[in-house]
Amino acid sequence: MKKTFKRTLRVSKYVIYKETLVDYKEHFWSFLGAFFGIGIIAFLQSQFLFKQENIFLIGSFGASCVLIYGAIQSPLAQPRNLIGGHVISAIIGVTVFKIVPDIIWISAPLAVGLSIVFMQYTKTLHPPGGATALIAVSSTGKIPELGYWYVLSPVLSGCLILLLVALVFNNMTKNRSYPTHSRLIKALKKKHKHKLKN
Repeated sequence: MKKTFKRTLRVSKYVIYKETLVDYKEHFWSFLGAFFGIGIIAFLQSQFLFKQENIFLIGSFGASCVLIYGAIQSPLAQPRNLIGGHVISAIIGVTVFKIVPDIIWISAPLAVGLSIVFMQYTKTLHPPGGATALIAVSSTGKIPELGYWYVLSPVLSGCLILLLVALVFNNMTKNRSYPTHSRLIKALKKKHKHKLKN
C-alpha cells in the first residue's frame, strides 16, 4: 500500500511538472500556426468580400485553431476530425435551418445535438463543429442565404486552409508531428532518418 501511494505521488508530481512546464518553442509554433491560419482566411475575406459579407471567417475556426495548433496530439485535432467534424456539422446545420427556419429554440439545440451524434457515429468528433452547426441556424444576413454553399465556403475551404497551415507549422521541428497517426508522415520521417544514416 505504501509503495503504491509513493508511486502514485511520484507519477502525479511528474504529470503536474510536465503540464505546468512552459515550453517557449512549442508556444511559438502554436502562435505562428494560428496567426497564419486565421491570417490567410482573414486576408482572403478582406480582399475578396465586401465588408457586409464578412462570412469567410467564422467563429468556430478560432476554436479549431486551439486544437490543431495548440493541442496537436489530441485525437480531436486530427485532419479527419477537423474536416469531417466541420463539414458534417455544416450539412446538419443547414438542413435543420431549412426544415425549422423560424423556431430558434428548436433549431439551435437540434442542430448542435444532431451534429454531435453524427460526428460520434462517423468518428470525426471535433468540438468546434458544434459551433459550425449553431452558426448555420442562428446567423442572420448572408449565411442563411448561402444554403448548402455554406458547407463548401466558408466551412470546407476554411478547414482546408487551416489544415495546410497545420501540416507546415506542426512539422517544422522534430518535436512536433502532425497528424499523429499518419502513414505518410511516418514514411517521410523513416526516409529522412535513412538518408541521414547513409
